[in-house]
Amino acid sequence: MQYVEIPVPSLKKGEVLIKVEAASINPADCRIQKGLLRPFVPQFPFIPVTDVAGEIVEVGSAVQEFKVGDKVVSKLIFWKAGGLAEYVAASESITVPLPAGVSSADAAGLPVAGLTALQAVKAIGTKFDGTGVGSNILITAASGGIGSYAVQLAKLGNHNVTATCGARNLELVADMGADEALDYKTPEGAALKNSSGKKYDYIVNTTNGGKWSAFKPSLSSHGRVVDVAPNFGNFVASILTLFSKKKLSTVILSLGMEDLRFLL
Repeated sequence: MQYVEIPVPSLKKGEVLIKVEAASINPADCRIQKGLLRPFVPQFPFIPVTDVAGEIVEVGSAVQEFKVGDKVVSKLIFWKAGGLAEYVAASESITVPLPAGVSSADAAGLPVAGLTALQAVKAIGTKFDGTGVGSNILITAASGGIGSYAVQLAKLGNHNVTATCGARNLELVADMGADEALDYKTPEGAALKNSSGKKYDYIVNTTNGGKWSAFKPSLSSHGRVVDVAPNFGNFVASILTLFSKKKLSTVILSLGMEDLRFLL
């Protein structure tokens, strides 16, 4: 990567120009820069990062919700990106106003990690209005970006949460609300065994290294793995388990601005 000077983006219909105050880098951004997502992204040079927050300095035609001076957060289209520039053009449809008291630095960390976690937790039937029935669930890599949001959202949905993480983050994960935190390097953690010995109704996997063969023994009779970082083996497992009692399903992030509003 290198610093370069480029023109400030020109706005198209329905776009706003954001002066970027904060941006967050996600694993997908690193994969793009390594060329691992070719040919699904444009030719280099490419300005990475999709999660940005800042102040609107110009509005394009047909923009209804925003005006100059508004503080916003946006999830940019990954094959266009642009988040590591000083200014970025973003569609009004993927931009959300910041509530009072929410900083750009805090908001910029939400879109990819927060939305993925929310959609994964929703995929296991979580309700946030107090009407849902809590389940016994496991969240892997709970101290990571997606995992940390997933723990908090799962507790908000009244689930009993066991979470895996490294030893140095056990206290952090417990503070986020996990009922039990397991060091994944211990025998118990590696085997995903909680202290009660209960099987999991759901496992939310947020790490690339998770394997269906490792998760299956820890599931209840009709348990399900929801995988937000599926490897090839788990993609295959999601097909092979379609008609099984124990299942694996994948969650691919969708741009739900109402979900982002909920998180804020």
